[in-house]
Amino acid sequence: MNFDDLSPAQQEIVRLPLQTKVFLHGQAGSGKTTAAIHRMLGLIDQGIPAESVLVLVPQRSLAQGYRDVIRTPNSRAGGEPAILTIGGLAQRMIALFWPIVAKNAGFKNPTRPPQFLTLETAQYYLASIVEPLLQKGYFESVTVDPNRLYSQILDNLNKSAVVGFAPDEISQRLIQAWAGKASQSVIYEQAQECALLFRKLCLQQDLLDFSLQLSIFTDHLWTSFLCKKYLTSTYRHLIYDNAEEDYPVAHDIIAKWLPDFESALILSDTEAGFRSFMGADPVSANSLGDQCSKKVEFCNSLVKTHPLDNLESALSRSLIEHRLDGHFDSDVESSFSIHPFRFYPQVIDWIVKQVSELLINQNVTPNEIVILTPFLSDSLRFSFYTRFTECGIPINTFRPSRSLRDEPAVKTVITLAKLAYPIWALKPSKDEVRTALMLTITDCDYVRADLLTQILYSSASGSLRSFDPVKKEMQQRLTYTIGERYEKLRRWLEQNSNQGTLELDFFLSKLFGEILSQPGFKFHENFDSASSVNRLIESCRKFRQTMTDGTLINEASISKEYIRLVDEGILAAQYLSDWAGKSQSDSVLISPAFSFLMSNRPAKYQFWLDIGSQGWWTRLDQPLTHPYVLNRNWARGQLWTDAQEYSTNQKTLARVTTGLIRRCSDHIFMCSIGINEQGNEERGALVMAIQTILRKLKTTAGGKHV
Repeated sequence: MNFDDLSPAQQEIVRLPLQTKVFLHGQAGSGKTTAAIHRMLGLIDQGIPAESVLVLVPQRSLAQGYRDVIRTPNSRAGGEPAILTIGGLAQRMIALFWPIVAKNAGFKNPTRPPQFLTLETAQYYLASIVEPLLQKGYFESVTVDPNRLYSQILDNLNKSAVVGFAPDEISQRLIQAWAGKASQSVIYEQAQECALLFRKLCLQQDLLDFSLQLSIFTDHLWTSFLCKKYLTSTYRHLIYDNAEEDYPVAHDIIAKWLPDFESALILSDTEAGFRSFMGADPVSANSLGDQCSKKVEFCNSLVKTHPLDNLESALSRSLIEHRLDGHFDSDVESSFSIHPFRFYPQVIDWIVKQVSELLINQNVTPNEIVILTPFLSDSLRFSFYTRFTECGIPINTFRPSRSLRDEPAVKTVITLAKLAYPIWALKPSKDEVRTALMLTITDCDYVRADLLTQILYSSASGSLRSFDPVKKEMQQRLTYTIGERYEKLRRWLEQNSNQGTLELDFFLSKLFGEILSQPGFKFHENFDSASSVNRLIESCRKFRQTMTDGTLINEASISKEYIRLVDEGILAAQYLSDWAGKSQSDSVLISPAFSFLMSNRPAKYQFWLDIGSQGWWTRLDQPLTHPYVLNRNWARGQLWTDAQEYSTNQKTLARVTTGLIRRCSDHIFMCSIGINEQGNEERGALVMAIQTILRKLKTTAGGKHV
């Protein structure tokens, strides 16, 4: 967008005097980020060194608009603004000032370089502590997957860092708010014990997870004259976008840093704070406005229509107040439509048909359509993918919490790696080999893949045999083309397994480039599979880089251990390439509602799937942690009751639906399903609120929805 295309309010932000500190707030879709991007470009055009501009965002995906502008051919030559999260800034400062901070921070070997842990490697080290304790009876009453258990222990540590309290206060805060059975106190104490043991291990081995990185930055580096002087002299201009999605410790740092900036532009969405489960604090974000010389509000949406604006107001009132009194504009009925179905297959078929009609008859592009669900299960994801693919409609799905092992492409290459290295003694099952061959070789269906597996796979040795000795009749049945492709794959695996020193990430990259992406194999021009494999390779590389200087020094041991972790479902870190690809590709996006909200993109048409589901309303069960109790706004000693749970869920749902509506420009299709995926009937808070709107429409205008 050119400067002349900006609204007068946006142009005013860009033209503000250089020595100005502004707090810009308003609803999502009002053009704040666009104004901030042009403000950044305007600073550079005025001769401000680009490297002196600091752009802060709470999550890397929210920086994509800034990165895209900087990397265009028309951008001014020279340096680039620093586009970071507070966590990224902390990591940079730790790497730079490590020699002067390591000893004071309590690390056992301050002369060794720090090892920054990803989510995966942090869970790996934590598992080495927790697994022996599980054998002793820890967490006996907790029935969650081990990996969820690890993530909640780490989440407790992260909450202590982002809120600003000591890790040894975790259990006390949780116990003080617990209103249930006293036995839960033991679980909280065990969770804290594991967290403190993990922290001790990190200090002994120079390992830094997110919580320790942030704590070192806030407690040691930010208070250091040398580090603070470096930061204040390096970065003279600040743009802080989506401040409401960041955590209070970040706001504390910015509040103290703000007087040292020559100019600042702080952006905040109203009725947001979707990352509250990760520590987002809109209250402390809004307090930054008191330190700015100017407050500006963008009141008008550049995305949603007037009927959608009325729907937002009506739905929010209906959720919070459970009624619609006073003025009610009946034009709200043009903004949404209700479509009831009995079973899931019916709604999936209808959505695919409706999307096809929008693409053909309304001249809509695929990336202007999103399908939103409370949760995106593997079966639902597969059903949509199959039906859209049959219709030739490009589709992308994104679920940040999805583990690597759940991706079919990842399962395939992991199985092939096991076949290439039988020395690992990780022999794949016949089912895994069958699936891998079916998903790898073009024209190889389930029956042929099964025949190949039965005839040519030795489960005893965990290796593949040659296709050549197979009887001619069977070769003809399988087809010589498939046999040729199979043999090409087998020989490649055999040849490269002899290169035993090849690191796993290099092996996977070579496998994809030389075999799987070539014609005759199903990954050829399959960009979704390519994205999954790229995610695996990046994850594997980061694991290897961390482990090389850790306890596992043998490359084969590192590779074998990584394969084991993937098989156990260790979560993969969320990578920016995933967000960028999903949000920019010309395809229909299917995503959980929370994930879509954090992509910061509008859509013409939204499909809300299964509005009767309790998943829109109920928060995830987290028996070892609590996002609202481990929060700066929670009064210590106050009990968390059912009434507070209900009220919080209602407000969260209102915030989510408001955020979705503000990111829609044309129409919302709301689909209700009589029987959910588990075969149960549900009547959640969202469908009840919508029914309140329908009843009001019926009494005011004989609404067509009823």
